[in-house]
Amino acid sequence: MKNDVAHYISQTAKELQPSGIRKFFDLAAGMKDVISLGVGEPDFITPWNIREAAILSLEQGFTSYTANAGLLELREEISAYLGTRFGVSYNAKNQIIVTVGASQAIDLAFRAILNQGDEVLIVEPAFVSYAPLVSLAGGKPIAVSTSAENGFKVTPEQIEQAITEKTKAILLCFPNNPTGTSLNKAELMEIAKIIEKHDLLVVSDEIYAELSYDETFTSFAAIPGMYERTILINGFSKGFAMTGWRLGMLAAPKEFVEAMLKIFQYTTLCAPTMLQYGAIEALRNTYHEVESMQRSYRRRRNYVVQTLNNIGLDCHTPGGAFYVFPSIRATGLTSEQFAEELLMQEKVAVVPGNVFGECGEGYIRCSYATSMSQLQEALKRMQRFLETKGIMPRAVTGITSQV
Repeated sequence: MKNDVAHYISQTAKELQPSGIRKFFDLAAGMKDVISLGVGEPDFITPWNIREAAILSLEQGFTSYTANAGLLELREEISAYLGTRFGVSYNAKNQIIVTVGASQAIDLAFRAILNQGDEVLIVEPAFVSYAPLVSLAGGKPIAVSTSAENGFKVTPEQIEQAITEKTKAILLCFPNNPTGTSLNKAELMEIAKIIEKHDLLVVSDEIYAELSYDETFTSFAAIPGMYERTILINGFSKGFAMTGWRLGMLAAPKEFVEAMLKIFQYTTLCAPTMLQYGAIEALRNTYHEVESMQRSYRRRRNYVVQTLNNIGLDCHTPGGAFYVFPSIRATGLTSEQFAEELLMQEKVAVVPGNVFGECGEGYIRCSYATSMSQLQEALKRMQRFLETKGIMPRAVTGITSQV
């Protein structure tokens, strides 16, 4: 064996970059008195009835493998949930897979549809795993950049300009991580025309569907003509406060699911059994909790957006998820510099916007999935930091508590 271990590492693995989100999370983890607005995780504990259902399944001895696609009982609940909430109909027996997190569902989708060199359009700023997952599946990620001037909304014209003869699919995520931007039904229908015109597939990441605040969420699969072209991704992490459970779901036409299930059989076999029983309970009896969490996030969003603008950072109002994406260009710092200095000087952790794509430079991502008291303290610290950079409050003095 050669002394140089790197000699044995694949070129693909060598070229993958570590997550920019985790970099700042790890830095913050080693410091005292840090307020983290970095990681996209609800501050709510998974509702007790969900936890109890998982515990009960263990006590009853339900510890065997399930079907590869997941418990049929859970898939039936997912089918009913997608139909009731979003108006899309999927057969529980052959159109749904229970996955280990939504990220695995996206991975399965790309592996099932991409040939070597196929291009996938990714609307940026975008979650950090999308482009690497395309690359790992042999595809080529192509960025479609958006801007704050348009509320970070992608236009049909932008998508069409990025399409080449190698374009196979587009990945859409609305509400978006990191910007929180949402698209309404009319806007999605205009995008659908371009997708149909160029015969593209759609991987629609709808993990934040339950966290839509100002308009009714529209699943892309529900847009006329898009059902047969769409692999719908969703999960339990965000809306149901089940991040550590790592349970996702995908739904698609039967032929796509058959291809993805073959890959799933060899790589994972099935999602953990006891967690699937918890998910059944989540879908049956927890929607009032989901609505309560959504209302809390909406109040926090309003407070954070108002306060960021008041202390001197331009910030659009996101339509969903639990992130804001303010501009820090007025400070003269890069996104990385701002995040590092804020962490070191005021012990507030945020994520530099450039990790979500080149068009994210000049912005930071702040998660408001933490308590109001923590948000108030974090924004006081941020204001203090901004004042050292010559950025003074605009409309008010200090931090308000208006929601």
